[in-house]
Amino acid sequence: MSTGVIIALIVVVAVVLVVAAVLALRARGPQHGGGLKRRFGPEYDLAVARHDGDTKAAERELTERVRRHGSLRTRSLEPAEREHFEARWAAAQERFVDSPREAVAEADRLLAELAGARGFPDGGQYEEQLTALSVHHPHHVEGYRRVHRVTHARVDDARDGGGPGTEEMRESMVEARALFEALTRPARHDGRDGRGRGTEARAGEPAPAAPASHAWSLGKRRPKES
Repeated sequence: MSTGVIIALIVVVAVVLVVAAVLALRARGPQHGGGLKRRFGPEYDLAVARHDGDTKAAERELTERVRRHGSLRTRSLEPAEREHFEARWAAAQERFVDSPREAVAEADRLLAELAGARGFPDGGQYEEQLTALSVHHPHHVEGYRRVHRVTHARVDDARDGGGPGTEEMRESMVEARALFEALTRPARHDGRDGRGRGTEARAGEPAPAAPASHAWSLGKRRPKES
């Protein structure tokens, strides 16, 4: 076998190996394993649980979420819009004391509208909106999921005198408050705090804690069942 043929064979084998490596990387997606777990946090564990412990299936789902919504750029709310949403949320919290079911339903509607106003898919496409939110706010999206589930479960269960209890509804609203706070902060790419820095957490990072003045407790008054 001549030297030229040997060199040609070596080149062919090298090209095949490079192509195989590239295909393998594409198959793994933009993130994999530990990277997805760090990015999605609690959403990673929920996805694995939904797939009965099949981590590969869960990671394929999460990678697809990133592919579809990872490049989404949100917009900040205008001051008047922010005040409007904050006033509605405060009213819903006050209403919870006497009408918890109606208050939770309002929180569900409010989060859908707020996410839409920030640039996420329209609230009429709940699953698509939730998926996009899970990519950018994975540490807070479960609160929205719980509020939505409680709101819509009660429609059928209430006819039989059942449905979620007051404590479950209270917990869902308290948890949903974290997403509300995250969505009412300015977007990182155009929002600035007083020192000229972006104020929204990176996608996949827990958002800063809400100021103490925004904390919500129902401990002072016992809400009535409705």
